[in-house]
Amino acid sequence: MKKKRLSAIVIGASLALSFAGCGSKSKETTTATQTEAATSATTSSETTVPETTEAVADNSDDEYIGQYSAFTVTSDSLHDGFWDDETSNAGDNKSLSPQLSWEPVEGASCYVIYMIDVSANNFLHWKQGDITETNLTKGYSPRKNYVGPYPPSGSTHKYVVYVIALKNPIEKVTGSLRNGFPEVGDAIKAMDTDKDGNTGNILATGKISGLYKG
Repeated sequence: MKKKRLSAIVIGASLALSFAGCGSKSKETTTATQTEAATSATTSSETTVPETTEAVADNSDDEYIGQYSAFTVTSDSLHDGFWDDETSNAGDNKSLSPQLSWEPVEGASCYVIYMIDVSANNFLHWKQGDITETNLTKGYSPRKNYVGPYPPSGSTHKYVVYVIALKNPIEKVTGSLRNGFPEVGDAIKAMDTDKDGNTGNILATGKISGLYKG
């Protein structure tokens, strides 16, 4: 009888150890999975790159110029996705219009430029028409046509430059500098009709964007 009872105790102890082992393994696996998820989330966060220059010939996702052919715009005034201080109107900065370059668009007689702060109701910073060059040096634009970024202190805003290639000149480039310009899309569409009333005037469009921190 004692022998049977001793066997039962041994078997019970073995089962208890076995279950304890499974529970420990499950706990360890869960902990490892949670740690991996946390590490993955941390890695993902650390490797997320801030928004940078859109120096690509693709307007498909842009609500204002998505329907037009695209060309690439580049700028030496952008570094690590941020506009240079010289282009800013904040503090003692010089408020120089950014350097811009693009390949000539076949058939274009002139270009129009808009620069808007999309973080602030499309606040208009640059408005200029009748441009015939395709390589604009820094400070190319006069002060009456350009005012550099000056977001509130501590905030980072996104500034988009649009370049519109036109077959013929237009009557007027609309928009008021230093004001919100939510109708920028309508203003660009209006350029598809030249000053003589001919339609199909927009040949292609380009854009480039960067950030600026106040």
